[in-house]
Amino acid sequence: MTALGWKAPDGPAAVPSGTSCAAEADGTGVAAGHGRFTRLRHELRAIHALVHRDLLRLGGQRTHTALMLLHPALYLLILGGGLASLIPRSQLGVGYQAYLFPGMLMMTVQTPAIMVGVRLITDRQSGYLRELLMAPVHRSTLLLGNCTGGTLVATAQGAVLLALAGVAGLPYDPVLLVLLLGCMVLASFTVTALALALAVSLHRAETFHTLLGVVMMPLLFLSGGFFPLTVLPRWVHVLADANPLAYAVDLLRRCVSLRVPDHAATAGLDWAGRRPPLLLEAGLLLTCGALALLWAARRFNRPE
Repeated sequence: MTALGWKAPDGPAAVPSGTSCAAEADGTGVAAGHGRFTRLRHELRAIHALVHRDLLRLGGQRTHTALMLLHPALYLLILGGGLASLIPRSQLGVGYQAYLFPGMLMMTVQTPAIMVGVRLITDRQSGYLRELLMAPVHRSTLLLGNCTGGTLVATAQGAVLLALAGVAGLPYDPVLLVLLLGCMVLASFTVTALALALAVSLHRAETFHTLLGVVMMPLLFLSGGFFPLTVLPRWVHVLADANPLAYAVDLLRRCVSLRVPDHAATAGLDWAGRRPPLLLEAGLLLTCGALALLWAARRFNRPE
């Protein structure tokens, strides 16, 4: 076996004289099928190991996790509570805390999702990534394991913030919570894939952090999580329409509207005066994440 994949199997063993060609072909087919199954099992075990590592890190860093959750919680309680009396409900369609809640869910999942890219760079610098590359699995499998682990960790942290739904005036409806959880899985996957696509092209964590500081805050403010996009100039709407976080926040907000009709917030994304369909928004968000992951895998497969 090689460090990047499986070695091609040796030729078939010599077949005793008198064995029919059909038996030889059948034996070769069975061996090939067994080889593919074994290879798939190794790939899945590698993904499981990487996901397990991320979950262990989540459980072992409780203070760090609590601090990461404290940030959006304070935004919701202090900023949302302070502005709720200043911004009339008629202007947003809902109370400001209810309007802010999807944006806080997005803020909660984006931080751990982005940290996956940071860990990839630090693993490369420490030499741990080189050790991983010696495993008899494809490089793309390692990247998929990192993406899956980051998605689960980000979703788990976002699920904790769902406990504050009542503070925002939302009911603890099981169907609503499941819908919000599904949207957070999709948003976590997309942000994780984008972070990995950026991380595979960089070699210094400082550069990654600096670039995120320049890019992520504008994306978050252009997502509609803090204020309606309709109050922005028309030329800014073009940037918002190309912002993946805007689709994630709009999905979360529309899921609330599906289950709580009286919480129909002001429209977010606007395509020539029309709101894009809900399933189309989900499809675009999934496509964005998938394309980012495919590009990252292609870049990651290049020898360093």
